[in-house]
Amino acid sequence: MGAMATIGLDLAKNVFQVHGVDADGKVLVRRQLRRGDVLKFFRGLPACLVGIEACATAHHWARAISALGHMVKMMPPAYVKPYVKRGKTDAADAEAICEAVTRPTMRFVAIKTVDQQGALMLHKTRDLLVRQRTMLINGLRGHLAEFGIIAAKGAGGVKAAIEALHEAQEQLPEAARMALHGIVDQLGQLATAIERLEARIVAWHRTNDVSRRLATIPGIGPITASAIAAAVPDGSMFRSGRQFAAWLGLTPKAHSSGGKDRQVGISKQGDGYIRRLLVVGATSVMRLARQDNASRQWAAKLLARKSAKLAAVALANKTARIAWAVMTRGEIYVAPAM
Repeated sequence: MGAMATIGLDLAKNVFQVHGVDADGKVLVRRQLRRGDVLKFFRGLPACLVGIEACATAHHWARAISALGHMVKMMPPAYVKPYVKRGKTDAADAEAICEAVTRPTMRFVAIKTVDQQGALMLHKTRDLLVRQRTMLINGLRGHLAEFGIIAAKGAGGVKAAIEALHEAQEQLPEAARMALHGIVDQLGQLATAIERLEARIVAWHRTNDVSRRLATIPGIGPITASAIAAAVPDGSMFRSGRQFAAWLGLTPKAHSSGGKDRQVGISKQGDGYIRRLLVVGATSVMRLARQDNASRQWAAKLLARKSAKLAAVALANKTARIAWAVMTRGEIYVAPAM
């Protein structure tokens, strides 16, 4: 019997599935492991290749197993799925992972450090609170409309709505006043929590060299820069800026039928949070497109041909490619000469 060469590990909360083969592909192990036995199992094996799907808890297990001397590679679940030979079972998934990790054309996910995951946790929590704030604002606006108080959209509209609520105290039923003031109190608490998280994100940004260099790109501030720096441990894992933009879902989606090829919008695959931040930043650059700046001149020419929304997405695509170059070359962004 040959030595263990490749292992596919299907992660779970409590019961993990292992599928291991030797260099010739002969199955050596196919078994379940309790959570507490996973590291004991790998500790007793010679160094080998371990494949894991990039899902919840994957980075933790990748770091722990790598520390035991194994080469751990993570893959997007969507790229592993075609290798599943039969129905959806943990054993079938582990076997598919074991086969997929050896494919020469497979695309892998870089393992994040504890520091990078901590920074991403700040971003994810901030994003969650921002979405909760939006829900509360929409609820406040809708409830006020039931009593004839109409608030404009945007931050100014919310402030005006809160002022209108205070002015209409006597006209509102007691039950409505209690409910609406509860929403206003929640909005205040969320604003404080979001500000505190953003301060921590900016502090992390200032200590990270990659994040500081990314912030030199027009349309990228500390929030976006730190999100990219934390989510992409190694820019060289992408062969080109276009591949990085494709990973963010900012490249056109191809549609081919009957010998005719056309592109229908962007793919919207990959990291939606960073994609959203880049589009927001590009929209800000568009507002300043008339200023005498090289990147904004490009944006102004684009605005002359495309709608503002399409132009913002195109600029976000370009920004992503520049960000890849900044990360891989270890340089700051320098605007092209006029």
